[in-house]
Amino acid sequence: MVTMTSLALARSWRPKTFSQLVGQDHVVKALTHALDQGRLHHAWLFTGTRGVGKTTIARIMAKALNCTGSDGSGKMTSEPCGKCPACLEIDAGRFVDYIEMDAASNRGVDDIAALLEKAAYAPSNARYKVYMIDEVHMLTNHAFNAMLKTLEEPPEHVKFILATTDPQKIPVTILSRCLQFNLKQMPVPLIVEHLEKVLAAENVQYQANALRVLAKAAQGSMRDALSLTDQAIAYAAGIVSEEAVRGMLGTLDDAYLVRILDSLTAKDGAALLATANEMGERSMSFSLALADLSSLLQKIAAAQVVPESVLEDWPEAGDIRRLAQSLSREEVQLFYQISITSRPDLSLAPDEQTGFAMTLLRMLAFRPGSETVRAGGGTVPPPPSATPRPSAPAPATRPAPTASAAPLTPTVSAPAAPAAAMATAHAADRPDWHALMRQLPVRGLVQQLAFQTELQVWDDSPAGVRATIVTPMPQLASEASVGRLADALTAHFGKPVKVLVEKGEVEGKTVAKVDAQIHQEKRQNAEQMIAADPFIQQLEKEFGAKVVGGSVKAL
Repeated sequence: MVTMTSLALARSWRPKTFSQLVGQDHVVKALTHALDQGRLHHAWLFTGTRGVGKTTIARIMAKALNCTGSDGSGKMTSEPCGKCPACLEIDAGRFVDYIEMDAASNRGVDDIAALLEKAAYAPSNARYKVYMIDEVHMLTNHAFNAMLKTLEEPPEHVKFILATTDPQKIPVTILSRCLQFNLKQMPVPLIVEHLEKVLAAENVQYQANALRVLAKAAQGSMRDALSLTDQAIAYAAGIVSEEAVRGMLGTLDDAYLVRILDSLTAKDGAALLATANEMGERSMSFSLALADLSSLLQKIAAAQVVPESVLEDWPEAGDIRRLAQSLSREEVQLFYQISITSRPDLSLAPDEQTGFAMTLLRMLAFRPGSETVRAGGGTVPPPPSATPRPSAPAPATRPAPTASAAPLTPTVSAPAAPAAAMATAHAADRPDWHALMRQLPVRGLVQQLAFQTELQVWDDSPAGVRATIVTPMPQLASEASVGRLADALTAHFGKPVKVLVEKGEVEGKTVAKVDAQIHQEKRQNAEQMIAADPFIQQLEKEFGAKVVGGSVKAL
């Protein structure tokens, strides 16, 4: 019995000519012109992420350099015939003068020395001996140094093709000896178009939305897209449908994301938790869910600024336009920021579902509470219970001001006071103590005293001002410091100010406490930025590195 086997789509659909190559027109144009004009460099470097065509281009170049045509008398060409011995053997992987070397497993100086020693000999049965070194950034420094001279002035019959996914690790001495081409990531529409051609030729039925999901999951790699399509064909065992693809990948339907945003718009916490529970029952990836939610929010934000950015062929186009109207720009920006910064925190949660649910509740809790302008032009009033936050704490006890009390100078702003305090005091008579302490030209211990106090009583009369302040640190209230603080206040208001200091805990926040809180928030933001940094995440993943707690400082 003969067992029938078939090649993977990524192999059977590997381009054989430049005309079949997808998404790299800028590279194809440069190489075809060089081949047609006979102006060839001796070394090329192709950079780009996995699955974008680096090895494919190298093989096509090797065929173009050595093609002899179907009649055996052809010359170097940008359109290899695919029928001559050189083309057929290169496609089959057995052409003796085309050598592919994996630098990840042959990275030492001895490996490079052996390769360069063979380069001195003429090709066996070809115009050029072509060396293709894949993942060249994996070579050691000694190996790079060993190939410098040969790479700069190779024999006339030798061509070098280098490929890497990380050009930053290649020494500049190597880069300067090569023509460098950066291969682009494949955009989703281009991947979808190519997959449609492949599945049509393979006689496989599919849904267009299923191909979009596969293209997004490929993250710019055509090889990954074809491999995922292979998996989807086997998984679906019939029509490659969107439901089957999402089930295979563990991704969620956009309907879940729309439900989440609708629940946030309606401030329905129960609906948010119900959606998270339903996603958990279907074993969906919550990390991918946050990534997809970030992508949807980006489209909504773009629709609010540039409405024509929403394409009609998007299945979610109608929901994007509707949410762009129902959500304010501030809300969209806030939800986006929370979604991207919460992904690293999922690993710290008891489980991913708990972390995801807390992320949704955080979005609900931190929605802008002040009056905001909708995308459609309407306004949303603040909640009835919301009251303006006082810029300075109201006094615990304070005698009512006399009729002779004079208003303060215009340079001092009047704070808002709670309604209960307004019955016994006039907020306009009191200075903004926080702002005032920052304005005073005092330094050293006097500044420390000013920053550690809260205004208790401000009795203003034509004869002068009697100010009573409270501090939890009486050791700062020396006679000299209090006197210098009174002198600074006298100079500021242009009338005598007498300062009385009492020991006690402050009811509000001193300037020092406010500064400490701001510093703490900056440090936490800095820690979140470090945790979300892709380079730091790569270090943690590859080397097991850890960020020392408390070591991050905000600039």
